[in-house]
Amino acid sequence: MCFDFGLVRTGVAIGNTITATATPECTLISKNNRPDWDNISRLIKLWKPTQLVVGLPTQLDGKDCPIKPRVQRFCNQLNGRYQLPVAQENEQFSSLEAAQRLKETRQKGRKRKISKEDIDQVAATIILESYLKNN
Repeated sequence: MCFDFGLVRTGVAIGNTITATATPECTLISKNNRPDWDNISRLIKLWKPTQLVVGLPTQLDGKDCPIKPRVQRFCNQLNGRYQLPVAQENEQFSSLEAAQRLKETRQKGRKRKISKEDIDQVAATIILESYLKNN
């Protein structure tokens, strides 16, 4: 299970290590600048993942993004709450790639507008695909 953590929204994707594939699951909305732990718990109970992955933001010059401490705190909280291993995977350009994938899909018959929530869960899928490919 992968999270594209954000202060407002967190995209979630589910993956399969045997097929090395990932699928968008949902986008969770933060409550009072806090992750939606109730729905995270529900998803973990539903999917029973053996590994959690969180996208780690990095700037183009390789320096840490200002949100990095919040992402690392989220990782620590995931590990502490669920006693599951938490890996971090570079998420650079995942949102741009997600928007591009969604635009291509829309051109093939999809009519509704692409939302930020759509982009977040597809970005989580891209992060998870990268993790599965590299590990």
